[in-house]
Amino acid sequence: MNDSHDSPPEAVSPPATGEPIWSRAARQINPAMAIAVVALALALWQWADARREATALQGDLARRLGEMESGNRDSRLLAEQVRNSLRDVESRMGMLEARLIETQNQRVALESLYEELARNRDEWVLAEIEQILVTASQQLQLAGNVRAALIALEAADQRLARADRPYLIPLRRVITRDADRLRALPAVDVPGLTLKLDNLVAAVDELPLASEQRPSETPLRPAALPTGFWARLGGEALRDVKDLLRIRVADLPEAPLLAPEQAYFVRENLKLKLLSARLALLARDEAAFRADLRVAARWLGQQFDTSGKTGANALAVLKQLGDSDVSMRLPDIADSLRAVQSQRTTRERALR
Repeated sequence: MNDSHDSPPEAVSPPATGEPIWSRAARQINPAMAIAVVALALALWQWADARREATALQGDLARRLGEMESGNRDSRLLAEQVRNSLRDVESRMGMLEARLIETQNQRVALESLYEELARNRDEWVLAEIEQILVTASQQLQLAGNVRAALIALEAADQRLARADRPYLIPLRRVITRDADRLRALPAVDVPGLTLKLDNLVAAVDELPLASEQRPSETPLRPAALPTGFWARLGGEALRDVKDLLRIRVADLPEAPLLAPEQAYFVRENLKLKLLSARLALLARDEAAFRADLRVAARWLGQQFDTSGKTGANALAVLKQLGDSDVSMRLPDIADSLRAVQSQRTTRERALR
């Protein structure tokens, strides 16, 4: 072995002349070198391709970065606009919330006010109805004016109908029942009778007193005039004596002479008696009414001249009034008054 290692290398024979160089190079290249060259070429190609792709990628990346930068600027502007809009919206939302709270408060206040007005309106309606019924009762009891009381009851029923409240229906029934009772009454013209008494009271000052009556002058037959002087003188003297002396037959006692002050009191007493009859008529006191009319008629016949047209008309009016039927018992409307007062009490208890 040592001999083989220690033996000198064999000398390389020079290439034969006339052989091509690539042939000699091909014989000298071994497979490892070829593989290495191919791998190197492949690596160079891959590096070049990677470099080209990297360059393209860098360009694309730069382009995209530019686009992104531009988009970022747009996004920043848009975000700034959005922030401004958001602040504006938040400010408006704050104002809207404040207005909403104010509106809610106003709505609550309006609802409370409406409820209060509704309660007050019902109370006002009941108070108005009660006042109308009180007026109707006064007209009925004090003045005996059935027509006015009936009109008041109809007005109260119409007011309740406009109110349109279910709880007022029982009250309307009571008022309608009282109105029907008034309609069923016989007709007595109390206002007309009262007006006649008032006119008679006003005419008392124009009635002539019996003490102021003068005897009526009866015309004498013209006598034949005497022809002689003394005869004419005697005839005229006789006529003058006859004019001075007159004889009357008095079937009734003569009315005493009255001084002006006494005449005034006679007229005023007759007026008071007629006014007393008027009050008795309004109170529906038939006995007092007829008694006052009888006294007034007697005074009128004794103290006043009834032979003339004025006195005769006054006596006729007194007789007509005395023949009038005023004995009517008027009903009351206490049921309606109690009903409306009970309704008001119930409403007040419900509101407490």
